[in-house]
Amino acid sequence: MGFTSIQGLRSGMAGRGAGRKMMAWVFTSALSLAGATGCGVQELPSEEASEVFQTQSQAIEAENGLSLNGLSLNGLSLNGLSLNGLSLNGLSTTDFASWFNGNPESNSLLMRYMVRCAVPEGETRTFLNPNTGVTYSWPGALGLAPGWAGGSPATVDEQQVISACLAAHANNYGLNVSISVLGRDSRGTNIPYSSEELTLFAKRESCFFGNVFTNQGLFAGNDRTSLAADESTRRPCGLKGYKALDNPTCSQVKRIGQCEDYCALDASGNFYTHCTYNGVQYKPLNTRIRQQDINRCGDGVCQMGESCGWGITADSCLMDCGTCAN
Repeated sequence: MGFTSIQGLRSGMAGRGAGRKMMAWVFTSALSLAGATGCGVQELPSEEASEVFQTQSQAIEAENGLSLNGLSLNGLSLNGLSLNGLSLNGLSTTDFASWFNGNPESNSLLMRYMVRCAVPEGETRTFLNPNTGVTYSWPGALGLAPGWAGGSPATVDEQQVISACLAAHANNYGLNVSISVLGRDSRGTNIPYSSEELTLFAKRESCFFGNVFTNQGLFAGNDRTSLAADESTRRPCGLKGYKALDNPTCSQVKRIGQCEDYCALDASGNFYTHCTYNGVQYKPLNTRIRQQDINRCGDGVCQMGESCGWGITADSCLMDCGTCAN
């Protein structure tokens, strides 16, 4: 079973918060494994980012710290957020305060990513914890759920897009890897992108969809490509082998194999408009990665995503990782 619920997106969220700025709709994958050792952000040089994304107006500051391990989203309904929205009034309810104080550190990180996905850039959501007097401030970025961000109950479309956004930034290795996020917001408006962005992030990666508000789970598949046996990436919830249905490194997100078997492409061919799985239609998001972020067994470096052994495949890479110690 995949990760189904917002009481188990919670307990594993203690971790790091090293902020990094990227231009446009390019995120550093977050949702990291609590306690994992990160290797630092692979950022574009500032002059390259400026040149590539000079037509884009939105700067995103992505952070590393939200874990899928032990995370549960049931609390979104219990704390009133799904009904009261991400308005100031929604964050001032007794139910929200009670939920938040169940695990302030983890729930603050969860709120940071939900606000980042749902609320537009230039807006923040602030919460004064009545138990401790501490004020939390979470900035918006993508603005994928404008109604919910404004205080209205979360529609099904908003629930699905926010769920997809959280899944797209999952990284159980605790590493930051630059990605491009494509798709539509909850009202059907395309996330803006440029031809330069598609060129820089040339490798299609994955589709992500689901609904953690209703315990339907999170799902991911390969977007019209796959990894060869000797290839790996540092995004364990992203691109995998052809039609892979099992992924122990990211068990909270259920693999569906290939996105094209379940999802319909936009006319541009760059992202999917909807995915249907188990009879339910979802609003997905797509990710792309840079070609340089695909690792190959035999390059002399034992990368996260490769394992020791006697073979020449990513999961048994003698040349890079050596033999396994007894």
